[in-house]
Amino acid sequence: MRYDIPDFLLQTQLSATIEAEDRLARLDERAGRHPVAEGFRERGQFFDAAGALWVAGELVHVEDLVLHDAHMDVRAPTHELTIAHAVLRARRRIWLSDPDWALSPAGLAVLRGEQPAADPSPIARQTGARSEPDEESDVEDEDDDNPLSREFAEIDAAIARSQRLLDEQAGERGEMVSGGGERPSAEEAKGQLGLLFDDEWDEGARLDAWRLLIPSADRLPACLGAAMLFDAWEQMEPLRRQHWLGGLLVSAYLRARGKVTSHLLCFNIGLKTIRHERRRSRDQEVRLRAFLDALALTGEQGLKELDRLFLAKTQMEMRVRDRRSNSSLPALIELLLSRPIVSAGLVAHHVGVTQRGALNLVRELGAKEMTGRGRYRGWGIL
Repeated sequence: MRYDIPDFLLQTQLSATIEAEDRLARLDERAGRHPVAEGFRERGQFFDAAGALWVAGELVHVEDLVLHDAHMDVRAPTHELTIAHAVLRARRRIWLSDPDWALSPAGLAVLRGEQPAADPSPIARQTGARSEPDEESDVEDEDDDNPLSREFAEIDAAIARSQRLLDEQAGERGEMVSGGGERPSAEEAKGQLGLLFDDEWDEGARLDAWRLLIPSADRLPACLGAAMLFDAWEQMEPLRRQHWLGGLLVSAYLRARGKVTSHLLCFNIGLKTIRHERRRSRDQEVRLRAFLDALALTGEQGLKELDRLFLAKTQMEMRVRDRRSNSSLPALIELLLSRPIVSAGLVAHHVGVTQRGALNLVRELGAKEMTGRGRYRGWGIL
C-alpha cells in the first residue's frame, strides 16, 4: 500500500508544528532535571498503556493494570488487560534500548514477537536473555542488575513453547495428508490454524513500505515527521494484531530525533483527547493537524503532571520531616510517586512490612483513597 506525502506539508501545518515543537521541548527540558522525573516516567508507562487501549475502543482500568503488573490481581485478567500489559512491556523494552532500536528491523522483529536467533537485540543484551530460550532454564538465568530480566525471560520462554506447539501441529497435519493428498507448503503450514494469519495481508511488505517513509520524515521537523509516520501507520495498517504499536513507534521516533530524550513520550494520553472524527477523517490535512494537536496536548498535560507530582511530593515530605532516619515513609512516598495507585499488598511488598503495617503507613502519610471499595482499597495522588 502506498502513502502519498503532500507537496506543501510544512506550509499547511506550520502553526500546529511550531506549537507541538514548543510544548515537547519545554516538557523534555523540565522532565530531564525535575525532582520527580523518575516517578513521572514510571507513571506515564501505565497511563499510556491504558490510553492505547482507549484509542482502540477498549476500556482498561489503570489500577487493574498496576496490580496485574505486580502479579497481585484481585480477579482474573481480561483479554483487554492482557493486551494493555503487552503494551506496557513493549514500552519498557523500547525505553531500555538504544534510541533508534525500535525503528530498526531487529527491533521491530522483537516487538512483533519474531526475535531473530542469530543477532540478539539490544534489550536482550541488557537483560541477559538469550535469543533462543530453553523454556525453564532461561527463567532462572537472570541478570540481578535488571529488575525486569525475569519477566523478559518468562516472555521468551512462553514464545518458545508456543512456537514448538505450532510446529508440532503443523507436522501432524503434514503426516495426515501425506498418505492421500499433497503435502501442505510452508506458508500453508504456518497459517494452518486459520485464525492467526491472513494470506491476503502481507504484514512484512506493509511494514517495509512504512519504514521507507522514515527518511522522508527525517527531512521534516521532528513533530511533523512523527505525525506523518503515525498517519501512514493508521492508513497502511502494517500489523493487524498489534496496531497499538504505532503510537509507541512515534514516541521512539521522537526520542531517536532527539526531541524527547528524558522519557518515552506518552503519545496516547494526548491522542485520546482528540475526537474520533478528526483522527479518522478522510482529509489528510485534518488528520495530520489532529495528530500534531495530540502531541501538543501530550506536552501540556505532561507539564501539569510534573507540577502536580512535585506539589504532592512536597506535601508528603512535610509529614515525614521529623521522622526517624529508618522510617519506611520515604519509601512509601517513592512508591506513590511512581504508581498511579497502590494497594496494601503492593505497599507491603515494596516497603517490606506487613499489610497491617502498610495500612498504618498510608494513614500516617495521609494518602487519598481512590477506590472506595470495601474488599479492595487503593490509594494514590489526586
